[in-house]
Amino acid sequence: MSDYVLNVNGAKLKVSALADETLLSVLRNRLDLTGTKYGCGEGECGACTVLMDGAAVHACQTLVADAVGKQITTIEGLEQNGKLTAVQQAFLDVGAFQCAYCTSGMIMRATVLLHELPNPTEAQIRTRMNGNICRCGTYPRIVQAVQQASHSMAKGGAR
Repeated sequence: MSDYVLNVNGAKLKVSALADETLLSVLRNRLDLTGTKYGCGEGECGACTVLMDGAAVHACQTLVADAVGKQITTIEGLEQNGKLTAVQQAFLDVGAFQCAYCTSGMIMRATVLLHELPNPTEAQIRTRMNGNICRCGTYPRIVQAVQQASHSMAKGGAR
């Protein structure tokens, strides 16, 4: 085991982990940040999506050593002072989930999408959200949530 210092949700956290341990494993099993989900373990489903230096990454495919020195944001780190982001609120408002297993990854991916493309078309949303799988098939509501978050943010709503 080696010691690593990770910057997770704005806090510097020291963890001991194996050199080949994934960021997902460290987040869930060593830091008790269980909002990031284990899905396929192959980077195909998007359930493990977190932000690293503002980019969406699959935590199941990222080694903990590769996360050192990066700004990591998990679903737990999005809300600020008890206030949900526009994306989180929109997912709640439109019921963009059923079992909710994919939801944290979807929200993280949508957060990046709207940061990079504040006013996306439906086609752009579908393209940019591709790679995050919802087993329940709530894709129309997910698209609706991203559109609502975009409109809310344009009106000065929370990021």
